[in-house]
Parts: sequence; structure tokens; C-alpha cells
Amino acid sequence: MPKYKLEYIWLDGYTPVPNLRGKTKIVSEAPNSVEDCPMWGFDGSSTQQAEGSSSDCMLKPVSLYPDAARDNGFLVMCEVMMPDGTTPHPSNHRATILDDEEAWFGLEQEYFLFQNKRPLGWPKDGYPDPQGEYYTGVGYANVGDLAREIVEQHLELCLEAGINHEGINAEVAKGQWEFQIFAKGSKKCADDIWIARYLLMRLCEGYKVDVEWHCKPFLGDWNGSGMHCNFSTKFMREVGGKDYFLKLMDAFDKNKEEHIAAYGPDNHLRLTGLHETQSIDKFSWGIADRGASIRVPHSFVNNDYKGYLEDRRPNSQGDPYQICSRVLKTVAEVPTA
Repeated sequence: MPKYKLEYIWLDGYTPVPNLRGKTKIVSEAPNSVEDCPMWGFDGSSTQQAEGSSSDCMLKPVSLYPDAARDNGFLVMCEVMMPDGTTPHPSNHRATILDDEEAWFGLEQEYFLFQNKRPLGWPKDGYPDPQGEYYTGVGYANVGDLAREIVEQHLELCLEAGINHEGINAEVAKGQWEFQIFAKGSKKCADDIWIARYLLMRLCEGYKVDVEWHCKPFLGDWNGSGMHCNFSTKFMREVGGKDYFLKLMDAFDKNKEEHIAAYGPDNHLRLTGLHETQSIDKFSWGIADRGASIRVPHSFVNNDYKGYLEDRRPNSQGDPYQICSRVLKTVAEVPTA
């Protein structure tokens, strides 16, 4: 009689960046949906989510994925709940996202692959050639050892898990890569990003490679890593209009400090006004402007200010739950009537 492996995955209580955690539950029947996955407890005192004298926390399954790397395996994304099983834990930022099945998000996750504390493809000492040919590059000189093999395997694992990748590419700095995920609903894209991160980190264990999510792992004339957030609501896609757009941009400007606080740590190292960024203390928008806080696609303007927008400030280490939550909170401030 077969047994099934359910990998329960959650975010711990570390700040400013939570870590992924996971443990395996063995069951006798394969789950058909996330509702078939029971709640499960864990020791919150070992994850900075509880005191040792009262250590129980609960895992509430919220998303289910096939796990192609394990026989009879599944990945179970969970929210952390208090011992009563109904109250979200203070570290549970997923619970702060407004429920809106008509919200669409696309997140562009950049990252570096590191081995022996150096990006893959870098010389043992010093630096590689300056940026120029690495972005979407091909060939050993541009890609180096292992990187493409890892990236391709990761793509397959994500697709087999049902994650909606929309693309992958080598990025501007050597050793830097990106994948893009799109999903409908206010929470699914963030769930998928966390599972995709988990799959990449687990895959890299076998190569003795680390994933460096930090937005600026080294200083100098090298692009940092972002997680650009493309977003839209039903109103933005179907009604929109220039007046609404300008009011929306005013709301983003008013809340710029709250957005920066939610967009990942050490962003001052990345948002300098250089390397396709706006300065961290400024807010701007521009049509097709990758140096603006928010890039407005030509298609948006040409469609009577309807469609999606791209917030370029979130960084690669940011928590997608906090990013999506903050975006929707600001959008909700703007009247649609």
C-alpha cells in the first residue's frame, strides 16, 4: 500500500526576512485538494514564533502542489496560526492580504547563484568582465558552470508543480538569473513565488550551491536584484481612465514610505537612482521608464489608461505576501466611483 509524502512549508518568525521551513507528513491517501491536508503543529520556539514555555503553533494548509522530485510527493504551503488554529500568528503576513479574486499579480524574481561565497561564473579572485553581454546571454563565458543546468531543472520542477512560470532568463550581472510568475487572485502569485523559492533552494542543495536573494550582495557597478511587481485589478483593466490613474499615483506617492518598508530590506543599497532604479526617497512614474518607481506600459496609455502597472521598487529578498498586501491596501484607498 503506497504512502504519500506531504511537505508542509511555512515562513518562520525571523526579521527582517523570514526563512522557509519544511517538514514531511506521511499519509496513506493522496490529497485531491488542499482541503484534504489536515492542520499540523510545530515547535514555534525553534522558529522565533513562540516561547519555549508555550511553544505550540499551527500550520494551516492554503495551497497544494505536486512534488515531481519525490515519489508520491506533494508540497503544502501553509499559514502559521496561533494554537487555537483560527487566529493568524503575528508573523503571518499572508493573512493581511485583501481577498480579491479579480486582482492579478506578476512577480519577477531575480537572484544570484553562489558557490564558495562567489557568484557562479566569477573568477576565484577579482571580478569578471563588466556588465554588457550577460543579460539573456548564451555561452560558457557569459553563463559559467552549472547555472543553466540548475535554472532549467528548476523550471521543470515548477511547471510540474503547476506553477505558472511566464519566463526565465539570465540577468544583467554575471551569475544573476530571473524567473517570472503570474497568477490570478490576490494571494496565489505570492504562494507560488514562495514554493518556487523552496524548490530552487532544495534543488541547489545537490549542487552545493546557495541561492543569494539579497538585493545587493556586492557593491560596485553591478545591477542589484529586484522583484518587480506587476499588478492590476478588475477596475484597472476594464474601466481605468487617466483621472483614476493620476489619483492612484498620488496614493502611491503618499504611501511611498510604507511601500519601501514592505518591499524588502537593504533597498537603499539598490534604489540609488542608478542601474534602472529610482532613488529610495523619491516616487515617480513614467511611460516605459525603467528608472521610475512605477513603469507605465505603452499598452496601458494606448488603451485609455487601462491594464496593468509595474512597481519596480520591491527587491529580490522581499516577502511577496507583504508586497502584494501593501499594493492592494494603497489601491483600495482610491475611490472607483
